[in-house]
Amino acid sequence: MSKQIMNVRDVMAVLEVSESKAYGIIRQLNSELAEKHYIVIPGKVPTAYFEEKLYGMHAE
Repeated sequence: MSKQIMNVRDVMAVLEVSESKAYGIIRQLNSELAEKHYIVIPGKVPTAYFEEKLYGMHAE
């Protein structure tokens, strides 16, 4: 079973970016989700939303 929530280490590994850059990306995605009235967890982002925003993939 794949992870439903990504943490900063997951984002760093997928994008090959620094920890600070990964946190910035997570903050940006969580801000977008909060504007849509979703519950967000600081330092974590839903994998489906991450993939949709970065790769244009839609959750199936």
